[in-house]
Amino acid sequence: SQVKTPGIVPIGVGLLVWAIGMGLGGPTGFAMNLARDMGPRIAHAILPIKNKADSDWQYGIIVPGIAPFIGAACTALFMHSFFGIG
Repeated sequence: SQVKTPGIVPIGVGLLVWAIGMGLGGPTGFAMNLARDMGPRIAHAILPIKNKADSDWQYGIIVPGIAPFIGAACTALFMHSFFGIG
């Protein structure tokens, strides 16, 4: 017989997302939400902080700003092509 542990899969997925976010986060952290990422990124770019690193605008615009729209368009095309939805 197999023992079922229903909470282990969501915990594993959560830990995987956390690890990817911590490993790939830019100077302002894990940018999953453009509204939460842009404020600190703009402040980091404007404030006169000594020896500060680059604000990493390439990551800050592409990942939370543009990638979700491309992903949504790809998903819509996939659903339309393979399942006839839409």
